[in-house]
Amino acid sequence: MNSQVKFSVAPMMDWTDRHCRYFYRLMSKDAQLWTEMVTAKAIIHGDKNRLLDYDAQEHPLVLQLGGSDPKEMAIAAKVGQDWGYDEININVGCPSDRVQSGSFGACLMQTPDTVAQCIESMGEVVDIPLSVKSRIGVDDMENYEELTNFIDIVSKAGCQNFVVHARKAWLKGLSPKENRTVPPLNYDWVYQLKRDFSELTIGINGGIMSLAEVSGHLEFVDNAMLGRAAYHQPYLLAGVDQTLYQKKHSVITREEVLLDFIEYMKIQQANSVPVRSMTRHILGLYHAQPNAKKFKRLLSGKVVEIGHLYEWLEQGSKHVE
Repeated sequence: MNSQVKFSVAPMMDWTDRHCRYFYRLMSKDAQLWTEMVTAKAIIHGDKNRLLDYDAQEHPLVLQLGGSDPKEMAIAAKVGQDWGYDEININVGCPSDRVQSGSFGACLMQTPDTVAQCIESMGEVVDIPLSVKSRIGVDDMENYEELTNFIDIVSKAGCQNFVVHARKAWLKGLSPKENRTVPPLNYDWVYQLKRDFSELTIGINGGIMSLAEVSGHLEFVDNAMLGRAAYHQPYLLAGVDQTLYQKKHSVITREEVLLDFIEYMKIQQANSVPVRSMTRHILGLYHAQPNAKKFKRLLSGKVVEIGHLYEWLEQGSKHVE
């Protein structure tokens, strides 16, 4: 993650696919976008086009990798660089059983040497930035020194960029959903990391709900990341460039976003992409607006067609319920 990045949208499994990211890019030119986590094994053995393709408009774009084998991670990172990604990130934060069974994700916080070996191997074959997205700890990691030990070992291997979800992850006893909300937030530890490792780029994630909160965190760390708040209230992103990057261009309207996304959907539909796989990401576009329920109902019907959205723009968006 380069020093100019102040804000990013978190990688979210089953959500931040290429269509979702294109939608976000319509509202912010400067926000850094991330892929869903893709395993190194999938990239090596799977359909690379399906897993890695994106629209050129999505830059700056980070590929998040899951894995723990240094050789596999290096191969996947090189593929990612060749595919044109701007940064490669290692997932050291996901607590799901599927990830644990593959010995990667949050459980890697217990083996910082493994993460360091992955960084070293990846750094030998790519020249784009590498980063690590972690928690503040897992299970019985109770003290700040264990977190600093992790950061110290991994940074000495060549990683200068960290994004820290300011919660512990419980590998047993909590579901992935509960792990996003139940462990208490501890922003102070992440702030302290920036003080103790001032030469590193330190980002913060977890429980952040607004651009005002992002601005508050930027007093203490280098960048901040919105996750589910951005997904459920995507129009938040329309203020990112002006609020966080001091850009002068006018804020795009919801209707302009929708018209632009309709044009994108037409092209994708011609390439056999189902409309619903794209419209599912825009359900929250009118969040907190008087006509929000009507918009959601429109996109949740048995049949969803692009023509319905034109009708909405002509009639529905102008009328409250």
